[in-house]
Amino acid sequence: MSAWLVSLEGTEAGHQLALILALTAALLHAIFGALQKGRHDPWLSRGAIDFSYGLIAAPFALFVVPWPEPHMWLIFAIAFVIHSIYKLLQAFTYSRGAYTVVYPVVRGTGPLFAVIAAYFFFGETFNLVQWFGVATLLAGIYGLAVYNLRTITVNRDTLVSALWLAVATGMFVALYTTYDAYGIRATADPFTFLAWFFFIDGLFFIPPIAAHRWWRMVDRPTLGPLMQRGVLGAFVAFFSFGAIMMATRLDNVGEAAVLRETSTVFAALIGWLVLGEKVGPRRLTLMALIALGAVIVEAGG
Repeated sequence: MSAWLVSLEGTEAGHQLALILALTAALLHAIFGALQKGRHDPWLSRGAIDFSYGLIAAPFALFVVPWPEPHMWLIFAIAFVIHSIYKLLQAFTYSRGAYTVVYPVVRGTGPLFAVIAAYFFFGETFNLVQWFGVATLLAGIYGLAVYNLRTITVNRDTLVSALWLAVATGMFVALYTTYDAYGIRATADPFTFLAWFFFIDGLFFIPPIAAHRWWRMVDRPTLGPLMQRGVLGAFVAFFSFGAIMMATRLDNVGEAAVLRETSTVFAALIGWLVLGEKVGPRRLTLMALIALGAVIVEAGG
């Protein structure tokens, strides 16, 4: 499969597959965010998910995929630092704001910086139509932020800080998207990058923090349901992150990053149908505007 995927790089078939992978990642990432934000403390949910996917990835990294080339160890180390900061920011964001409020800002801020970073890292450029799509997406994002500032009553005392944290998290989304695209292109076998990334990223940061937090809780959640969510989240993470990373190897990083942000529409539906959060027609319209911007970027390319 690795050889087949590599053979599609730079081809029309590769472009079409990258489109499908980016849209798949959008849906799965919205589900992943809901799993972290759902019934459990976001730190515990993320810890269970990371521990699960690190444990599942370990045998594949150690015994199945080709061993990483020597230059990959520095790439993995830097990726680990970037993702660790991102996950800290994400957990703080979800702890302080409603899912349908902060998620669109997190996921929507990322593409602008990803497009800029892709220019410097990979020499990718956008045409006027695509920049109009980015502008449309940003109008939806910041329109949503203004609307939330005016209307949301839940967690009102922490909303402003939650939105700032969401913007910072979005910047790290752009950073890890761009850097990981560099990392997956730096190794001969893309599955080597994915297996070792999940192994290192999963076991060595958030799980110890989550375990300490769980131990200090007075009313600790039972581990069974928490770990069930962790295992489910692990498989969602494998396919979500794997899909977007493959898309960035097969096609332009900026386009894949922007197209993934159609996840905001899926997030709105999940927040409304599953988490019981009120969305309303105006906020749904603004979220649809974000998705429309992503579609314009893809069509313009």
